[in-house]
Amino acid sequence: MSVDGFEQGLIRVTELAALAAAQTMGYGDSHSSDKVAVESMRRELDLLPMAGRIVIGEGERDEAPMLFIHEELGAFKGTEDENVQGVDIAVDPLEGTGLCATGAGGAVAVLAASERGGLLEAPDVYMDKIVVGPTARGAVHLDAPVAENLRNIASAFNREISDLTVVVLDRDRHRQLIHDIRRAGARIRLIADGDLSAGISAAVRGTGVHAVMGTGGAPEGVITAAAMRCLGGEIYGRLTALNKEQEQRLEEMGIRDVDRIYSAEELAPGDQLLFSCTGVTDGEMLRGVRFFGGGSRTSTLFMSRQRGIIRFVDTIHREDDTAPVHFQ
Repeated sequence: MSVDGFEQGLIRVTELAALAAAQTMGYGDSHSSDKVAVESMRRELDLLPMAGRIVIGEGERDEAPMLFIHEELGAFKGTEDENVQGVDIAVDPLEGTGLCATGAGGAVAVLAASERGGLLEAPDVYMDKIVVGPTARGAVHLDAPVAENLRNIASAFNREISDLTVVVLDRDRHRQLIHDIRRAGARIRLIADGDLSAGISAAVRGTGVHAVMGTGGAPEGVITAAAMRCLGGEIYGRLTALNKEQEQRLEEMGIRDVDRIYSAEELAPGDQLLFSCTGVTDGEMLRGVRFFGGGSRTSTLFMSRQRGIIRFVDTIHREDDTAPVHFQ
């Protein structure tokens, strides 16, 4: 398969996962929404001409039946043939399971891929994060006071702090962070889920998002880093365990320095990074899946760091070739 063919294959993976999840949208069953997205993504990944390996997945082998860390995928999985492309894959088949279950905006199906070793194998723990776009790259530090980071971001944009909007997950653990941001004078957009999508928004002009701050999932942090490498933005993150079980996961993964701050280049060091994200429900940049008589329509953001391309892919999936096509 050609480079373009492989990239189209990855786009199809997230498109079909989004379609599967969207069919459960609004039913109030986040587990089922996640399950159908996982099953679809795994099935399509297994068709690609690669020796794939999951480095960020749905959980450990004893917790998730599919897409677990170190699971092998692809038409040539397990092969040692040097002529077969070895690919490391980070997936979130449905980021925003609760959003999909309730019909709220911002749910996506997303994956990142790279050559072997191009994505950090982060355990399913938490990560303290700060994400900014290209304009504020180099202007923030994870351990800097909130007010100092906001001053530096405002200076980079040649604006006042009061002009900034910061996205924060609406969690009890963020009470002090929310207080500090408001005290500094910036606006806050609280979200129920989906800090990965928010991180991408921070790196794209016109979304009204200038930064993402707070503690979220470490796997999402690695996938966000892959997107930042493609978009020229930055993420700084520190792996954090919120309970004994997560501490054990860090130990099992061989992570001893819990104070280490990772940059985007350390979280996603690959030279051949690929990123595909398809909307499940309407979000800042991507429309959700739209169903019509005889088919459906998806919106996808695809990026290749090596090729320097960013694509917005609008696809109509026809199930009945006699039905009229809707272009709105």
